[in-house]
Amino acid sequence: MTIEIKKCDRENLQLLQEISIETFNETFRAQNSPENMKAYLERAFDSAQLEKELSEIASEFYFIYFNAELAGYLKVNMNEAQSENMGDASLEVERIYIRSEFQGNGLGKYLIDKAMEIAIGQNKKRIWLGVWEKNENAIHFYKKMGFVQTGAHSFYMGDEAQIDYIMTKTLN
Repeated sequence: MTIEIKKCDRENLQLLQEISIETFNETFRAQNSPENMKAYLERAFDSAQLEKELSEIASEFYFIYFNAELAGYLKVNMNEAQSENMGDASLEVERIYIRSEFQGNGLGKYLIDKAMEIAIGQNKKRIWLGVWEKNENAIHFYKKMGFVQTGAHSFYMGDEAQIDYIMTKTLN
């Protein structure tokens, strides 16, 4: 078993768009209306939107490969790029997605470890993320990784407001 994490940049835009749509669809399609899914996917993963995100200096994307196959990705935000104002001592894990056929191989832990490595390298005191209140598997995983719920915020899926738990992990 070979696991490799590589930084994603503008040259990877099409691949990032494909895996973003695929993994978001796999994760959330069953619990959301087709109209809301379509609206969200078109807005969040439009190539112009992803190019803008890839150009943001305080954001970074990483692909994770399992036996040389693209298995998932991570997006982190620092400073003003965070989706909530959590201060300069925080790093946000905005996206962490693993293709369904690669789940159960510990890849999420590798990506959280990568986020912690980046945070420590940037002298951050904590990492945080938002996770949908109905995504019980993810919530369980984040708790296992040492995150605790510290708040909540609204996340819009199309025209529907949903609740994301804010989960935070303090770094040593």
